Amino acid sequence: MTVSKILASKNKEKIVMLTVYDFLTAKILESAGVDILLVGDSLGTVVMGYSSTLPVTMDEVIHHVRAVRSGAPKSFIVADMPFLSYGTSEEEGVFNAGKLIKEGGANAVKLEGGAERGGLIDAMTSIGIPVMGHLGLLPQSVNRYGYRIAGKTVEETDKLIQDAQTLEKAGAFAIVIEGTTEEAAKAVSGAISIPTIGIGAGRFTDGQVLVITDMLGMDPDNELKHNKKYADIHGAVLSAVQSYIGDVKSGKFPGEEQITHSS
Repeated sequence: MTVSKILASKNKEKIVMLTVYDFLTAKILESAGVDILLVGDSLGTVVMGYSSTLPVTMDEVIHHVRAVRSGAPKSFIVADMPFLSYGTSEEEGVFNAGKLIKEGGANAVKLEGGAERGGLIDAMTSIGIPVMGHLGLLPQSVNRYGYRIAGKTVEETDKLIQDAQTLEKAGAFAIVIEGTTEEAAKAVSGAISIPTIGIGAGRFTDGQVLVITDMLGMDPDNELKHNKKYADIHGAVLSAVQSYIGDVKSGKFPGEEQITHSS
């Protein structure tokens, strides 16, 4: 996968993106043929146990990008830029984006925000850093907007369209649309020539992304309307661990097949 192929997929083939944070899962996703691997700042909530994505640091993202690159050497990897790694100054934003490419091994970066990010995206792309935008529900702005569905009014939808057009003009190669009405996401997707990738945005985006731990059913306490559970990993792991506990307690493990004897 390359930026050119992602751009060419618009209106032709749906893009599949999944979050991933570790070596072994990355190996599986590359083997399965996932188009784009996203090392999301969601690692803060699903890996580190933070209450939001806000505490995630550059060092943490770089650490996880390296692990994913080791497991998926051929994949197209997008790294989220964490809160305060951009937005304070254009120079700092470009520098941190470069670190995710140079030190982490990512192919591209993703950042949240609308038209106000146009200049920053232009600066990044001008030195060869591919940028994916992110509109709609903005987890890094939870203290300002909360977790609310965007695009419920004509005015909100028009703003999303204008923001998307600005990001495209600035050089973004794709845009994640999160937590919007289906109608708004469809309107945005039709108003720009770069692909859109939806999460909780309905059927009419150019691709879809889910958080890997959500779609694998790893946390039974995390029920999300936009998510579809494709497995019950929580149940499978719980059952396996309980069986192991039982075998150890009863003396069934280790068995003869796990034992080495002296000659």
